[in-house]
Amino acid sequence: MSHGFISLILASLVAFPAAVGAAPKAEPQTPEPHRACRGVDMLDELKSSDPALHTRIIDQAAQVENSNAILWRIERPGAAPSHLFGTMHVSDTRITTLSAAAANALHGSKAVLLEVKDLSPKATAAAVAKSANLMIFTDGRRLDKLLSPEDFATVKSLVSKSGMPGDLASVIRPWLVSTLLAVSDCERKNAEAGHPVLDSKIGAEAQARKIRVIGLETIESQLAAMSAIPDTEQVEMLRAGLKYATRIDDMLETLTQMYVKRSMGAAMPFNIALASTAGVKPDAFKGFQHELLTKRNRKMLDGARPLVDKGGAFIAVGALHLSGPAGLVKLFRDAGYTVTAVD
Repeated sequence: MSHGFISLILASLVAFPAAVGAAPKAEPQTPEPHRACRGVDMLDELKSSDPALHTRIIDQAAQVENSNAILWRIERPGAAPSHLFGTMHVSDTRITTLSAAAANALHGSKAVLLEVKDLSPKATAAAVAKSANLMIFTDGRRLDKLLSPEDFATVKSLVSKSGMPGDLASVIRPWLVSTLLAVSDCERKNAEAGHPVLDSKIGAEAQARKIRVIGLETIESQLAAMSAIPDTEQVEMLRAGLKYATRIDDMLETLTQMYVKRSMGAAMPFNIALASTAGVKPDAFKGFQHELLTKRNRKMLDGARPLVDKGGAFIAVGALHLSGPAGLVKLFRDAGYTVTAVD
């Protein structure tokens, strides 16, 4: 996860980032109010700081197919329409407040398909315990030997701040550190206070309406996907992420603005541009794109099709799974469905 990669993870992976070091408090007497997490839109900032780069990112974003909407209608003869909805895995009310179109699609559905059905702290903790071997080096390698002293000092501080023992920093795999970088202090405090991310809110609302909820993946499978990114790429993307470690709030705000403006096509070009400032080449993102998007998109399609064929499915997954040549919108079209942008 370069710090660009970090924002991508928020759109492509659910459950784990906000859970790290954020054990929700047990039934507080007075629930803590939701914090409004805000920052600077770094893409907008480029308009004045680097107009040429801003223009290049916008031009590249315009070429990303199916990136101008987060809600799509899926149709096939003989079945009621289904819907594909792109989420962002945060508790920000700008994200968790559904549009009328999305709310109507959710409320009228017969089944809701999420990336992960059970996002409870208990389920997350159990998955992490089972996947410990994916999170630490077990072959003698050490992260402090793969990074500069300055970068590792930042890693150690970040690990301690997250609630984990700082001494673990030297054996933690790079993808896990990058995941820690994906969550702002503000968003982590909201998780600790029990404020749900959009996916959890959708699942809870479906259950309240007696709508069947199904998970397309497990937390363990998501952690395995992260771990499958080649280690050399993990290190490169972490190096880039650490360059922007002081701007986590701003990175989150930037992605939030892309989501709100329905311009998610800018996410990858923006993140690759930032990574380049740390000397990280675009090739470092190949593993991420293959493991976190391409492979998972195909599995999501296969898991969703039986419910879509029955009609009335509402598929809610990270927004980056929808767009691009290997995105779910194109995959459904290639499979013979009619897919139309709604919002």
